Amino acid sequence: MSHAIRRASELALDEKTVTALRAALKTTADEVVQAIIDEVPPYAGALSGSMGGTIRRAVRTALGHYLDLASGNATGGDGGDAAYELGRGEVRDGRSMDALLSAYRVGARVAWRCLAAGAVSAGLPAAEVAKFAELTFAYIDELSAASAAGHADELAARGRAHERHLEHLARELLAGASPDVLLASAQRAGWQPPVTLTAVLLPAAQARPAYRALDPSTLVLDDLPDATGVLLVPDADRSHLLRQLTDRTAVVGPARPWTRASASYARAVRARSLSSDIRDTEDHLPELVLSADVDAFADLRVRALAPLRTLPVATARRLEETLRAWLLHQGRRDEVAAALFVHPQTVRYRMSQLRELFPDLASPHRVLELTLAVGLRAG
Repeated sequence: MSHAIRRASELALDEKTVTALRAALKTTADEVVQAIIDEVPPYAGALSGSMGGTIRRAVRTALGHYLDLASGNATGGDGGDAAYELGRGEVRDGRSMDALLSAYRVGARVAWRCLAAGAVSAGLPAAEVAKFAELTFAYIDELSAASAAGHADELAARGRAHERHLEHLARELLAGASPDVLLASAQRAGWQPPVTLTAVLLPAAQARPAYRALDPSTLVLDDLPDATGVLLVPDADRSHLLRQLTDRTAVVGPARPWTRASASYARAVRARSLSSDIRDTEDHLPELVLSADVDAFADLRVRALAPLRTLPVATARRLEETLRAWLLHQGRRDEVAAALFVHPQTVRYRMSQLRELFPDLASPHRVLELTLAVGLRAG
């Protein structure tokens, strides 16, 4: 309140004038509040009932402090503190700073009209009335600035708190927390749960830029281990999402019910561990299935392909390639030959070798084991 204090030092109202002005405080406060109700729409309902009484008392307190300042009996600090808290309270009540500044302008005009009339009636000289006016508007300007600071600080604090709640929710989703825990976290964060969430893995530095182009309800984390970021995209149109991520080094997991977002995240992580070239996990389901249990897959290959280990390495490799093509093309010799770039007679010869090695090759169970065993190329 330094500017107002300087103004106040140039004006020391006499006791008679101060007494007259204090006598009019209640009426002045009532007129200020009524003018705000009439002229500032956001306050029309807020200043009625018990809230109106509270505001009237607050206005009288502010005016009283102002008169203390004008008479040289106050430092101005209390008024600024109260205005700062008023600005914070406006955020909690859902009103903008524009509404509060409008209320200040209206209040200053009405208060000055009432106080000036009282000062003139008390015999305050014209020159002192001018100084009184300067003090009035300097005081209101500094109250406005203090309220604006409180409003901005509260918005910033709420934004940080909201961001923390959203990040906490995202971490709980990735950790696979229970639906009850997730619902409570979503409510605390003010986040409306979608039907599905799709996890997107990408470098941490790309997470925030990518997030800005997506649904604003997307959850984002950019501080996971190994400089990894993750986006949890609500109810995504998959083809559109993939197009949006065209220029990103991203791995897109499957859409899952929002409480099971951890499953989408886990699949994206596993896909990235298989290959740096995978973008859409839906295009690599066979590899993901066969790599779900690496040890089991290795054991299956050893057991199912054991007869090939009795052959020279090069021969075993050729026969395994032939077996794979034969299974994939369901025994159609010409298609197998085309896939292997060999003559159909070569396929016939190799298949006779394979039938000797695998006497039960026609067995459905053996076909299943061999199909899984050769489903991914070794190495």
